Amino acid sequence: MANLTYEAYLDEVTTLLTELYDLDDATAIKLVVDAQAAEYFSPHDDRPAMRTLTRAREDAVTLYKAGKPKLQPKPTPKPAPRKK
Repeated sequence: MANLTYEAYLDEVTTLLTELYDLDDATAIKLVVDAQAAEYFSPHDDRPAMRTLTRAREDAVTLYKAGKPKLQPKPTPKPAPRKK
C-alpha cells in the first residue's frame, strides 16, 4: 500500500469527512485544522508508514467522533411565556 505525502493525507482525511458524514467543506477543514493544531497529526508527519488510505479513513472516523459534540446545532432557546 502506497504512503501519501503529509499534505495529501490531510486532504484525504478532509475528503473522507465530507463523504462519510456529509459535512460541508468548511466544517471538515475545521476539524482537520483543529486536530493539526492539537498535534494529532504530528506522528503522521514523522512516520510516512502511517499515511495510508486505510489510516485516513480511521482518522476521519476518530476526528468526526471527537468533534461531533461541537458539530451539533445549539438548541434554540424557547421564549419566556408572556404574562397576562
